[in-house]
Amino acid sequence: MSRVLQRYLAREILLSTALVLAAFLGLFAFFDVVNELEDIGKQGYELHHALIYVLMTVPSRIYELMPVAVLIGSLYALTTLARHSEITVMRASGLSNAAMMGTLGAIGLVFVALTFVFGEYLAPPAERAAQQWKLIATQANVSQRLRSGLWVKDGPRVVNVRILLPDRSMEQVRIFEFDAQSRMISISEAQAGRYDAQDGSWRLTGVRQTQFSDNRTQVVELPEIAWRSELTPEVLSVLMVAPERMSVDALYAYIRHLRDNRQSAERYEIALWKKLTYPLAALVMMALALPFALMHDRQAAVSVKVFFGVMLGVGFHLLNGLFSNLGVINAWPPALAAITPSLLFLLAAGALLYLVERR
Repeated sequence: MSRVLQRYLAREILLSTALVLAAFLGLFAFFDVVNELEDIGKQGYELHHALIYVLMTVPSRIYELMPVAVLIGSLYALTTLARHSEITVMRASGLSNAAMMGTLGAIGLVFVALTFVFGEYLAPPAERAAQQWKLIATQANVSQRLRSGLWVKDGPRVVNVRILLPDRSMEQVRIFEFDAQSRMISISEAQAGRYDAQDGSWRLTGVRQTQFSDNRTQVVELPEIAWRSELTPEVLSVLMVAPERMSVDALYAYIRHLRDNRQSAERYEIALWKKLTYPLAALVMMALALPFALMHDRQAAVSVKVFFGVMLGVGFHLLNGLFSNLGVINAWPPALAAITPSLLFLLAAGALLYLVERR
């Protein structure tokens, strides 16, 4: 296929996908604003706070909707070309389905790269900033929804943070330390804690330590102590962002922390595999759009094909969430739970292409 034709197809698909993505973003942004209305007026949270919060979540929405937009955009562009007999002319000129798939694959790699960039570098920091913005605007803290605060296991210690602030500093911290026989050896209570990045430790202030021994109990009060822990602010920031909207590095670090402390990490492992495989869904969506484009226009109108594309895109979006939840509930292998929706749609694309070829 000539470069002129490749550029022509790429332009049509890119423009159609951009328009579809913009339409979806507008729709989801409207729903997000409506969802925020119930919080407006509470603790100083106003309309402009909600609008800025929704705007900050746009990169995450782009990442989530990219494969769906690629499917619908490619389907619309290709079916429009078929309606104008351009696809027919291409095939009559000797263009094979393999060559068409190769060209669409090259175009799809652009969407794969864009999806990866948004999912790894743009969406995670924007999502953290959005959550921090909302917490500051509502004068809330991360752990206020839990009656007893946040509980985290850290090796031989169990940490209870009553208040985790948006800047990831802590207040009302309790540290329960145990020995190898799981006997409590000390309880440390601190009024506040702030992480020292240079030293790699937490600076706990207003500390009261209760130390237990076989014969006696000793209470020690200290103005400040340095506490070294695996619970860095990056690990605690996991609590502010859904696993699906975290970066690969953050997911891997938190999974390692959970494994080191012998805690369940299935949900985060599935999210990690989804982050690694989700960008490739753009290629699957383009492969699924090709059979519809190769059908003769008399068999189905463009609007009908686009409607089916919308239904397939919504189905893919829902299936991704369904298999993630099923993977956690049924303890499926994380890779299987993450990649199954894309595999099912790839098989469907192959079956449709085979049926179209036989006609």
